[in-house]
Amino acid sequence: MSEPIPAASVPPPGTTPPVVEPAPGAPPTARLVTSPVPVSGAQVVLERGGYRAEIAGVGATLRTLTFEGRDLVVPFAADEVRPGFRGALLAPWPNRVTDGRYERDGVEHQLPLNEVKRGHALHGLAHWADWTIDQAQAARASASFVLVPSDGYPWRLALSVVYELTDDGLTTTVTARNAGTGVAPYGTAPHPYLVPGEGRVDDWSFTLPAASYLEVTDDRLVPVGTRPVGDRDGFDFRDGHAIGDLFVDHAFTDLAFTAVDGVDGAGGPAQEARVTATVTARDGHGVTMSWGAELPWVQVHTADRPEPENDRVGLAVEPMTCPPDAFNSGDDLVLLAPGEAHSASWTIAAF
Repeated sequence: MSEPIPAASVPPPGTTPPVVEPAPGAPPTARLVTSPVPVSGAQVVLERGGYRAEIAGVGATLRTLTFEGRDLVVPFAADEVRPGFRGALLAPWPNRVTDGRYERDGVEHQLPLNEVKRGHALHGLAHWADWTIDQAQAARASASFVLVPSDGYPWRLALSVVYELTDDGLTTTVTARNAGTGVAPYGTAPHPYLVPGEGRVDDWSFTLPAASYLEVTDDRLVPVGTRPVGDRDGFDFRDGHAIGDLFVDHAFTDLAFTAVDGVDGAGGPAQEARVTATVTARDGHGVTMSWGAELPWVQVHTADRPEPENDRVGLAVEPMTCPPDAFNSGDDLVLLAPGEAHSASWTIAAF
């Protein structure tokens, strides 16, 4: 750690940790809760302007994000086991590997099946890992985790993530470096459930400039092939429309990236390709999620659940480096040579 990080005691479940002020003259730091460790791992609280984000160590999870007190993602309590994949980082693959089986260089690998009902390996191996908080400043935090080789995934990856609040929202950057031998297949995505304002998914509108979606089987959600969004009722979100009772649990692609002002690796001005998804509440408030061309796919899920308290309470928008089952199809799969790294970033903002 580059600076000492003040610790705070853990409050009762569902409450907010007390503010720990830095010593006079010391650099501003984030709030960090590490002892005793909450159920969802060490906690970092970032603040800037009207934004406030809480990061949990387990899964390097975005546990809460608010703007002027308004939720932008579906939250959960620090002393709660994370509900499903809510806010987690997904790596070294997003979405499903069919039957948990894939072949690389003539060798068949079998992953643990954590989506038992459908018989798939879902969302990677990092979402329940206890990531190390490496640095925490007032509006910026970083964490890391080393994925060790296993029977199902015999490659060593050094994973790191940076969460940073600016006046333009929360930007997350995840980096994977092949720290072992052999070429490692890789993919990543975040898993936030976006909340634009009052109501539930049925009350909101959604805009996504995607021309195609990935058709899947009804029973096991196994990929069948891409189709124009116009082939399925309600799936053309390019001009935006009310979601209503539409069910969506599909990947979209052929995204309309546009050039926007950005910065290069040296901090100078540069143009970069970005695409933005927008969720809008009836009162006009909303939330956007934007990302770069390194994420050419996005999974959208209306979060249909049997429990009334969790049913359609947020819209999952998951920018992905590759589509479902990319370990088998090879579509947009990242292949990391030893020592090679890959980064992806996305930004969530309020309006």
